Amino acid sequence: MAHIRAELAKAIPEMMHQIHKIRNIGIVAHIHHGKTTLSDNLLAAAGMISSELAGKQLYLNFDEQEQTRLLTINNADVTIVHEYEGEQHLINLIDTPGHVDFGGDVTRAMRAVDGAIVVVCAVEGVMAQTETVLRQALREKVQPVLFINKVDRAIKELQLGPEQLQKRFLTIISEVNELIRRMAPDEFVDTWSVDPRDGSVAFGSGYENWAISVPYMQRNQVTFKDIIDYVSTGRSKEIAKKARINDVVFDMVVKHLPSPAQAQKYRIPNIWKGEIDSVVGQAMMTTARDGPTAFMVTDITMDPNAGEIATGRVFSGRLRKGQELKIIGTKLTNRVQNVSLFMGPERLLVEEVTAGNIAAVVGLTDAFAGTTVSDAVDMVPFEEIRHVSEPVVTIAIEPKHMSDLPKLIEVMRKIAKEDPSLRVEINQETGEHLLSGMGELHLEIVQFRILNDHKVEIEASKPIVVYRETVAGPGGPFEGKSPNKHNKFYFEVETLPEPIIRAIREGEIAQGKSFKDLKTLVTKMHGLGLAREEGRGLTAVEGTNMLVDVTKGIQYLNETMDLIVDAFKEAMNRGPLANERVYGLKVRLVDAKLHEDSIHRGPAQTIPAARSGMYGAMVLAGRVLLEPLQKVTVNVPQEVLANATRELQRRRGEILDMTSVGDLQTVSAKVPVAELFGFASDIRSATAGKVLWSTESMGFERVPTELQSPVVAEIRQRRGLKPEPYDAAYYSG
Repeated sequence: MAHIRAELAKAIPEMMHQIHKIRNIGIVAHIHHGKTTLSDNLLAAAGMISSELAGKQLYLNFDEQEQTRLLTINNADVTIVHEYEGEQHLINLIDTPGHVDFGGDVTRAMRAVDGAIVVVCAVEGVMAQTETVLRQALREKVQPVLFINKVDRAIKELQLGPEQLQKRFLTIISEVNELIRRMAPDEFVDTWSVDPRDGSVAFGSGYENWAISVPYMQRNQVTFKDIIDYVSTGRSKEIAKKARINDVVFDMVVKHLPSPAQAQKYRIPNIWKGEIDSVVGQAMMTTARDGPTAFMVTDITMDPNAGEIATGRVFSGRLRKGQELKIIGTKLTNRVQNVSLFMGPERLLVEEVTAGNIAAVVGLTDAFAGTTVSDAVDMVPFEEIRHVSEPVVTIAIEPKHMSDLPKLIEVMRKIAKEDPSLRVEINQETGEHLLSGMGELHLEIVQFRILNDHKVEIEASKPIVVYRETVAGPGGPFEGKSPNKHNKFYFEVETLPEPIIRAIREGEIAQGKSFKDLKTLVTKMHGLGLAREEGRGLTAVEGTNMLVDVTKGIQYLNETMDLIVDAFKEAMNRGPLANERVYGLKVRLVDAKLHEDSIHRGPAQTIPAARSGMYGAMVLAGRVLLEPLQKVTVNVPQEVLANATRELQRRRGEILDMTSVGDLQTVSAKVPVAELFGFASDIRSATAGKVLWSTESMGFERVPTELQSPVVAEIRQRRGLKPEPYDAAYYSG
């Protein structure tokens, strides 16, 4: 393949400047629907791997754990050249994970691309994670096309005839379009629907290397009946020569998905809140390669030879060796050591990467996933990448040999940089090192990397569930007194309306204590259920919680407000029930009495007083523990269905839905994360291994009343606290 690489090295630098002939795409799907197998075939198009091995080699699963577990864990990037209607196009492709534990990689990839190939299995149809990845794409204004994969299985295993096959396809297409209509930005609801007639839907088999679309069938006089004949008589190789999968899929990509020049016009206002009329704003809107450099890092990987590699999208300007770039939001400047394009597990070094392309950069050592990098020092950073779900499982780890402790702390910091969906807490006082991840598998992979990639032997606790705290109803006012008794704060609490919580999670209401255009925000929040008086008093947002000041004319309060916000942050990150984070709470400051001398209302007086006031109000409101739930979707044959449902119900699972296609049964259930430990081996045992299953986050719900007290006592004891939470009198001072 060396000659192919040499040709690419010559062709790509020139093609990078032809902005209308570039496509940045991601491949997204539910787990095991065939993304990486499809990617193999698309790489065979570029001559990067043998067409004989395409579909079997899983070239983009180059991580050891990916090969062992036969699933994609990391985003894998590759640059391909494809000829369409006599002209060559440059396609930057990202193969993304399908497992819910690695959904953060999908979210980050969607920031870098403009289009997505949504892969759906012809047998299983639209699944939970299909909806999740589509939501992630559409939220970033990434346009989808559809590839219905594993058609060979539908023909061989389900024995579907031409009419049944078409009916199956139409069901999948209408389900995907329903999701697009529900989740697409308003201006694209109609134009982004997929339609087999115009070729924005393709059908095929990634494993058998063939694909067709309606325009292709019309051009080549091929019918569904012909396809069934070829596949059912074992002549797939013949159809693979007539209907090359890479030609059909890449033609669909080039024809239907936008170039950076088209996409950045509507994507930039969505992902960047700076002035569009500014120099950098206009450069990004027009993909100007001679404008200021605007690069967003979407992924950090560690290369044993090159060190840290920052991968991301160049929205304007160019990246080149020796360039000095500012890490926006800090005072740090990094120098680019080299720039390259990913070719799967390898990189192709280039002189420069220009606007509209996806680049891999060595030298940005202070960057992390989500960082904005620019040579315009006053550039407004890109919007934060918002992940669909959050960590729900925690483990405590420690080094086997105490001499490795400094190295372990350094490794944990590196891992947190590589994977922003992982939460790392290093408590220097207690010596606890906590890793919180999306699930058991996520944390297993992290532990494997600490041991094998970073060579630190560790011991880990059993996984612990991450809970949340809230209140049962309104509570307060409650008086919080300072230790010197000279300052008093009065707080009320209640749960926030669900639409407000959703707006915070979606990033529509910013975190922190500074809010742009508060007047517009007040109107928006009023429409979502927050009173205007409270909206005008919005002081801080921490997690999914709000602090609002509804006091009038209290002397010295402005001087003290920053300390009250500090107390609010502390209280929301360690609730009064079990020291868990607080969820969806509105904290109202309704009155305050402050000492006239500032020396008597410093941090040591104000913070404990305000915190006690908030905690006390929560006690009066009735503290409630919330547990994370996941939607578990299980596919099994009819004969083991009863065993599968029994296994779900044994784990406090609530059956939500049951459907069937042929002999294959699909069961969806809502199951607490606390009950899912060991589920993988148990469900395999219960079904004699005849099972495919996946999970999807369903947020937090109240722990059943009968379990609240024992669970709270267990958490508190684990944290070294008294089993019984404190009552209101404890906080009254």
